[in-house]
Amino acid sequence: MKHFLITVVVTLLLISCEESEQQKVFTTVDVQTLFIDSISIRAIEIMDGSLAFAADKGVYGSVDIATNDVLLNTEKFHTSIPHFRAVGHTDSDFFMLSIGNPALLYKTGENGKMSLVYKEETDGVFYDAMTFWNNQEGIAVGDSMNGCLSVIITRDGGKTWNKSACNDLPKAIIKEGAFAASNTNVVVNGDRTWIITTSSRVYYSEDKGITWEVFETPIINTKTTQGIYSLDFYDDKIGFVIGGDYTNPEQNIQNKAITIDGGRTWNLVADGTNPGYKSCVQFVPNSEGNALVSVGFTGISYSSDRGAHWKKLSEASFYTIRFLNDSIAYAAGKNKIAKLVFK
Repeated sequence: MKHFLITVVVTLLLISCEESEQQKVFTTVDVQTLFIDSISIRAIEIMDGSLAFAADKGVYGSVDIATNDVLLNTEKFHTSIPHFRAVGHTDSDFFMLSIGNPALLYKTGENGKMSLVYKEETDGVFYDAMTFWNNQEGIAVGDSMNGCLSVIITRDGGKTWNKSACNDLPKAIIKEGAFAASNTNVVVNGDRTWIITTSSRVYYSEDKGITWEVFETPIINTKTTQGIYSLDFYDDKIGFVIGGDYTNPEQNIQNKAITIDGGRTWNLVADGTNPGYKSCVQFVPNSEGNALVSVGFTGISYSSDRGAHWKKLSEASFYTIRFLNDSIAYAAGKNKIAKLVFK
């Protein structure tokens, strides 16, 4: 009987410790600036032991995660200088995509240089974000043209890209697009894909962009500066959107919503309470979809209960963030890249 009681107590202690680990709550964040320059950085990706990034002024590069060493390069297109706000990667290649006309998509080329693999030279072209389903298939999304969102897809590892026909996409609302704020307008999980728009809608595909359907969200979008700015999914069911109005960043009505059914339905959370406008939101890894961090020029905010309540951890301004693990992230913004250590 004594041995049985000891076993029970030890088991309960182990369970308690496991639950304690799962319910770890952040109270502070240590912001360690790694790089400062006069560029705007809205697109970052963690890949192969480094943080890859692309920015305006044609600048792109990487930060070595082990040493914090920074490598910089510049890409020019004839006499113009691209402004990059979207990046992606496979196991072997890095990709970066410019906004505006012409749209220029580069991939890793020979001798450390980038190779132009897609160009779209049309009035009104504007791409916002990109990502990859796997090493062969990837997607980039942009503002609507000719009645549908701009969607380009690769099926050969990024060597070639093809634009989806409007007949294969849902009809866009007039001037529907996406905010090129943090490269988080498109998210993939397995074969599933979600795209958020300025019209506060979510485009959804179960087959890697072959067929699509559209779901509504309650995020405010009565002005052109309002709508969903960022999306993240913890798994194929739990997702979160955040936005607001960057011209009125204190506005916190109808700017945060959660789904637990894969994006089909969305419910407002923390409505009328801070945070207001944010440009990027990410789930904390290993948090069972409970913990979220959002960033913007308004600072860093954190929720441990799926967005129901938030705490501002720092006034530090960033546009975008990506987690390395469940306590370390990297963030970028105006003139800087930083390592964030959550405690």
